[in-house]
Amino acid sequence: MIGRLKGTLLEKQAPRLLLDVNGVGYEVEVPMTTLYRLPELGQNVTLHTHFVVREDAQLLYGFFEKAERELFRQLIKVNGVGPKMALAILSGMEGAEFVRCVQDHDINTLVKLPGVGKKTAERLLVEMQDRLKEFSQWLPQLPSTMPTTGKRTEKIEISEAESALIALGYRPQEAAKAIAALNTEGLRSEDIIKQALRNMVKAS
Repeated sequence: MIGRLKGTLLEKQAPRLLLDVNGVGYEVEVPMTTLYRLPELGQNVTLHTHFVVREDAQLLYGFFEKAERELFRQLIKVNGVGPKMALAILSGMEGAEFVRCVQDHDINTLVKLPGVGKKTAERLLVEMQDRLKEFSQWLPQLPSTMPTTGKRTEKIEISEAESALIALGYRPQEAAKAIAALNTEGLRSEDIIKQALRNMVKAS
């Protein structure tokens, strides 16, 4: 089990990172809530990880805070929710917002997330209700997003944001439409993703 990685951030192509740990490059998939908080390339970063072994792959999922990883682990215990969907849920809303949805039985907000249909949303509300009681110790640690800054062309930022949304499960047309509705001037890809996700979740 790989539970923690500390190394140099080499690549950042949402939702996947490449982390150099003593000369070994680890590919790690992260939710947008973690991506927003990462430093610039070449800087050191520490991630709390969850290791998944399948017949056809070995996958690492990384999180800036232990609270994020714990919520991810609770989500993948829900029937019908795999790591990819759990990552999409944590990318579409912050942990505290997901907790609110469960507490308020807000199925309408959950079904707007990519891959989450009505039946899955209902299972999330029912099965996570009790698990959140065990998870309460982590709630004060749930992160708030912290977008990074930098200088790159707007075209590159839009392209990366669109690719990330598609990787999270949105259709290309949905991703393009959501980004086109934004004023992307001066925004990093992380900011574009964040605003697009927020708008798509809020949209009726």
